[in-house]
Amino acid sequence: MVAEAPKNELTTTLHLNLREVSNSPSNKLEEIIAGLPAGDREVIAAIQGSNSEKSMLIIARGPNKGSRFLITPEGVTIGRSADSDIFLDDITVSRLHAKIAKVEDGFVLTDQGSLNGTYFENTPITQRSLFSGDEFQIGKFHLLFIGSK
Repeated sequence: MVAEAPKNELTTTLHLNLREVSNSPSNKLEEIIAGLPAGDREVIAAIQGSNSEKSMLIIARGPNKGSRFLITPEGVTIGRSADSDIFLDDITVSRLHAKIAKVEDGFVLTDQGSLNGTYFENTPITQRSLFSGDEFQIGKFHLLFIGSK
């Protein structure tokens, strides 16, 4: 038996401005940077000119969207543990989920055997070099990496 739709139900269509959509990491990064205050844009410009000495993660989607974390040559740990350098408070994140470490010419993301995995372009990864504009997923969080140009 199929339920009958109420007679007073309305359907509406929203007409949004058409714009070109690109999934390019550099376009996503430029879009986010353009929406930041001038002071924040200056900090990001300094990171991009740092010759891979430091970098930054921005939560692009998920709880705490917009939060920013500086990554120094010492690297960072990411997880649900309060001891993590980047604390992601969600049950989908392992206590010690991933690490970002400094290597000669940049930074490398390494999954630490997490239960739910670390994803880049919807593909699970165990280790990956990060480039400015890369977005990866840990649990419900989508993190955008900003590094040297």
